Amino acid sequence: MFEPTQDEIDREFMREALRVAGGALDSQDVPVGAIVVHEGRVIARGYNQRELLQDPTAHAEMIALTAAATAIGHWRLEGCTMYVTLEPCPMCAGALVLSRIERVVFAAYDPKAGACGSLYNITEDGRLNHRPATTGGVLAEPAAELLRAFFRERRAAGEK
Repeated sequence: MFEPTQDEIDREFMREALRVAGGALDSQDVPVGAIVVHEGRVIARGYNQRELLQDPTAHAEMIALTAAATAIGHWRLEGCTMYVTLEPCPMCAGALVLSRIERVVFAAYDPKAGACGSLYNITEDGRLNHRPATTGGVLAEPAAELLRAFFRERRAAGEK
């Protein structure tokens, strides 16, 4: 019987997060997608909705965390893994720590705002009471290309 490796599992779930990211494009938001997995199945999905909701906290991770807590009936997301297409920012990394999520897997690194190793390393800060295992760079190139294409299109249209 064939057992997939953790790397293969991570890549498959990241492909789903990349599909979810496309939802942000409908509202002209940065295409970032996040999913939360519990016991091998997706229990929550989220994509950036800042433009749609006019809410600066409506990041993909925040929406997926809220949906995951609703799905399992508790704010403690022990035993869960978040897959997100862009390295979480400080707000999202802080929320991931506070949620007690077990693992965070992200695709593209964010050297300007990343808080899981690039600019800060909140998820692995020993001063905090919880440190989710963090893996970066899973399907980084397809995620980065999705973001580059979005910003190229916005620049071509003369938007900010």
